[in-house]
Amino acid sequence: MSVRVEILYFAALRDAAGIASEQLDTDAADLSALYAAVQARLALPFPQRQLRVAVDGEFAGWGEAVRAGSTVAFIPPVSGG
Repeated sequence: MSVRVEILYFAALRDAAGIASEQLDTDAADLSALYAAVQARLALPFPQRQLRVAVDGEFAGWGEAVRAGSTVAFIPPVSGG
């Protein structure tokens, strides 16, 4: 069953995707599958193992189910000085 989520892209992911956020209808069972789908569609450069994921402002595990109406943020490694 398809659910609608908002996806936020930060830093280098935002640059690679060319967008900061999007609404997406998805059949992904978990956050890992959701990232795999958007990574393939947008040719995102980071493998999942290099990212953190958050749902509704809280860090989450990749195996967590995708919930309708949630805001999912994919967060790449950030360096600073």
